[in-house]
Amino acid sequence: MTTRGVEWLSAAADDPMECRAKWADDPRAPFALPVGRFFDVVTVEQRVGLETFDQLLRHGLPFGPVVLDHKARRVGFFLTSRSKETFKRCLAEAEGAPPPYRYLGWGSVVVVPGPMPLSGDRYQWLRAPTRRPVANPLRPVALATMLVGAADLLARVDRYSERYPSPAALAIHLDEGAPADA
Repeated sequence: MTTRGVEWLSAAADDPMECRAKWADDPRAPFALPVGRFFDVVTVEQRVGLETFDQLLRHGLPFGPVVLDHKARRVGFFLTSRSKETFKRCLAEAEGAPPPYRYLGWGSVVVVPGPMPLSGDRYQWLRAPTRRPVANPLRPVALATMLVGAADLLARVDRYSERYPSPAALAIHLDEGAPADA
């Protein structure tokens, strides 16, 4: 994370000086930040979140910082504050069923990793803020569209796996049905 990213994130804290001091002392330390003033956050379960992150990246769509909570197995996507109505409208208009999600707005809190987390830390940046994100009205549209697309893709993968089991599972199934003297 860049210095400008740290400045933007810490400015969201109730006490920005305390946040910056904590990170100066321990750049790995997570910190709880209030949501709604500078940003909102949409969280989804990890599998859908990682696929959504990959699709946003792969297609070059606009999106902001993304955080991963290993213990809770959730991924959080940062949006511009007060994006809830646009996000919900786009989810409703998307083809397919949206995955379960939590929209964190005013009055919520999100825990973010420090500026330099290590690979074994509970909280990780998938995409750390490098500066104050430029407001982009397409960000909630892209996120809603890719969340639905990722959930649909993963549901199809799961159905395929049930219909066409792995070679190892198929071998076990065939062995169970084979005659004893074969």
